[in-house]
Amino acid sequence: MQPTPLQTIFSPLLPLALVALLAACGGSNTASGVDSPGAGKSAKTATLETGAAALQDKPPIEALNAYLDGFHFYSGNMQAQMEAHHYCSVLNEELIQCVIYDGNVKDARIMGVEYIVSERLFKSLPAQEKALWHSHVHEVKSGQLIAPGIPQAAEHELMKKLVGTYGKTFHTWHTDMQKELPTGVPQLMMGFTADGQADAGMVAQRDKRFGVNSAEKKKNREDIPAPAIAEGADSWQNGKAVQLADPTGAQHNGTHATPGAGK
Repeated sequence: MQPTPLQTIFSPLLPLALVALLAACGGSNTASGVDSPGAGKSAKTATLETGAAALQDKPPIEALNAYLDGFHFYSGNMQAQMEAHHYCSVLNEELIQCVIYDGNVKDARIMGVEYIVSERLFKSLPAQEKALWHSHVHEVKSGQLIAPGIPQAAEHELMKKLVGTYGKTFHTWHTDMQKELPTGVPQLMMGFTADGQADAGMVAQRDKRFGVNSAEKKKNREDIPAPAIAEGADSWQNGKAVQLADPTGAQHNGTHATPGAGK
């Protein structure tokens, strides 16, 4: 069996078998806060699901082998912020793609997507495109970005790879507003860039669920160099917050999602 990109990152630190075991940990403690309308699954649907799981290959899904948990806010409205569960695949050394959920249980809702690129690739983008991207320096150095379920040494190595990257994130289902269905238009999201921006209660609640301490992680990551943020990223800081107009009139009014306990 060929090692996954996640195992490749961690293999110098841990035996492959142990990595495979630990990669499955750190989840199932955050339920979706959304209760959607619709009839329950029928026996026929359940049977079809079981058959599909047994017979169909799903290479793109199987490639989602890295789990990151962090926080986003709506570009142009920092008060509207929420936790985001990222399930990512490493396409190459400079490009990662992630599906974002509002929880880490089986029926969690897909909130959106994030694309992550290296500094080199970010600097190659046109100026107008750069305005859509955010830096990851503070997310890493603050301890707010975590990789649940893996040993500290392995997480530390992963954070060293992520600290100088840039992300473009769109949320397509605004579950922070307790929306029953994915209405409205996608919204551009940003990442925090300084202490005091993320809601302290939101971070503390996440830390409690995962049994981690963001402040301790911040201290443990002091040795990770903080690269200078490339020009054009985090454009909201320069009064150039980019956002898509929502013709439905939906207002993102500054509340943040409160995940439930694992089901």
